[in-house]
Amino acid sequence: MKKQQQSWTEIIDSKSNILDFKLKILSEYKDLLIMFVKRDFAATYKQTILGPIWFFIQPLLTTIMFTVVFGKFANLKTDIEPKFLFYLSGITIWNFFQDCLLKTATVFKDNSQLFGKVFFPRLIVPLSIVISSFLKFLVQFFLFLVLICYYTNQNKIHPSIEVLYLPILITIMSGMALGVGLIITSLTTKYRDLSFLISFAVQLLMYASPIIYSSNTISPSFKKYILLNPLTGIIENFRNSFLGIASINFSSLMYSCFAMCVLILLGLMMFNKVEEKFIDTV
Repeated sequence: MKKQQQSWTEIIDSKSNILDFKLKILSEYKDLLIMFVKRDFAATYKQTILGPIWFFIQPLLTTIMFTVVFGKFANLKTDIEPKFLFYLSGITIWNFFQDCLLKTATVFKDNSQLFGKVFFPRLIVPLSIVISSFLKFLVQFFLFLVLICYYTNQNKIHPSIEVLYLPILITIMSGMALGVGLIITSLTTKYRDLSFLISFAVQLLMYASPIIYSSNTISPSFKKYILLNPLTGIIENFRNSFLGIASINFSSLMYSCFAMCVLILLGLMMFNKVEEKFIDTV
């Protein structure tokens, strides 16, 4: 009798094409993705007294400090009053980007023991970070919306209908954070110095982005450099639509979208290449 040919349900191969991102297989591990998201929340606020209340405390304290230091002492000009809401809008979306980037940038280092023992699509971990960071953003965004409603009722701001572009802005922002994070975590498997540099670099990037100022309030000679930052279009479109400062700038939005696509493609290629043998260098 002829033997029936066996069909394998799973094939694990140490060699793969760097352009084969195995995105289809991710859907089979959605339960694992959810578990990692829950793990991120539990690990962050385990043994804390206030727990998720820190989601509100952190942006509020930061906004108060920015309002006092940059709004009162330095007297930096903003596009709109109150300055508190101006700074909060930038901090809210910046915290989302920063959280995604910093945690994604250390994926290989933080999960080396897990990656060395169990097989699963490694991309699940950075995706879980983006999702958990998005959930944290929603909590902080709720605080932002409460203040938006209050100041709108006071007739101090006038949000535009273009706030409906928010999902697009968040998608582009998370895509850029994921792409840069994948690039950095791939490089840190060989160049460990980057893990010490990344936090400092993100702080510098914040000042190179229109968080504490508007690009409209700086001189044209510096403004052209600020506009080269792909985060500028996301931050200012987010702020402008909710505070009613200006309409959506679609040219800056397309530039940010193009940068996101390049960063994600490059990040996935580097991540795919490094994950095959990173365990030997981490």
